[in-house]
Order: sequence, then C-alpha cells, then structure tokens
Amino acid sequence: MGGMWTGERVRLRGVEPEDWEGFRDLAHNTHDVRNADMVEPPRSAEGFRSWTAERAARPPGGEAFRLVIEVLADGAFAGSVTVGETDSRAGRFRTGIEVARAHRRRGYAAEATELVLTYMFAEQRHHKCEVEVYAFNDASLALYRRLGFVEEGRLRQHEFFAGAHHDVVLLGITAAEYWATHPRPSVR
Repeated sequence: MGGMWTGERVRLRGVEPEDWEGFRDLAHNTHDVRNADMVEPPRSAEGFRSWTAERAARPPGGEAFRLVIEVLADGAFAGSVTVGETDSRAGRFRTGIEVARAHRRRGYAAEATELVLTYMFAEQRHHKCEVEVYAFNDASLALYRRLGFVEEGRLRQHEFFAGAHHDVVLLGITAAEYWATHPRPSVR
C-alpha cells in the first residue's frame, strides 16, 4: 500500500483472516452495534473466522468493499470502513465506519473516512458520497458534519429496534465540496 491508503495516524488495508478477533470484538457491544447497524444473534468464534476468511479472499475494490483501519503506531486493529451501494451512472456511493471503543476519540474515524473519500473521488470518479446515520448517534453525526457532509433529509421512524421506531438522518458530500477543503492527491 502506498501513500493514498496511509494517513498520519492510520493505514487502510485489506481484511486478513487473522482480523477475525477484531471483528468479533466490534460485535460484542450491543450498544455500539446498534449505533451502526442491526443487532444480530451472537456468532461463534468459528463463524467469525469463516466470515473474515471469506472477506479476506475477495478481490480488492469492486462495487462494495471493506478495509481494516490499522493504527500506524502499533499495527493494532482499530476498526473498519466500508464502501457500498455504488452507482456508477450517477456517481454516488455510500460509506460507513466502525471504530473499536479502545481507539475512539483519536481521529481515526475522520482520517479513515478522508482516505476513502480521496480514493473514491480521485480514483473512481465518483461525484457524491452519502451516509445514513441513526438520529440518536450524536458522535457519528458530529463526525460527518465536521468532515463537510451536509444533512439532506431525515427518514422519520424509518428503522425498528430496541422496541421503537427511529429516525435516520441522510447526509452527503460532493467531490467539489470535499476538494474545497482537502488537497488532491499528487501524481509524484
């Protein structure tokens, strides 16, 4: 991996089979999982091993992919970032991020998201990135707003979990908005 995948604090890399414990640890805290996705029944260690091995065997890139966030200082698994729901005709894609509790509040999520945005805007010719965030997830809403995402709408009572319906906030950033505050990658 070169400079495009490495920031000041983290590096994005492909999923490796030995990352299964990091993904298992991300799934342990129901509150954390609920902030990003739906709570699923517990998975066995073997289930995590096979799930991670399958992702590690996938070819890089494509319409949807997941990368591990690795801490530069010590090589620790800090979380993952995903790209999905790509629409090459319209030039849109979606992204999401999970950071382990022990690695939060250190700028890793912001830096990993910026690395993905740079790649998707500069190398994949996408025009816009969209995210969906549960309205109660104040930390993620603040992160994306700090990065320049703009609230585009709210899906009222859109998802059901924890015994109630919850709103989903839609945010987006265009390539032009991103490049207005971030340097383009160098060809040298």
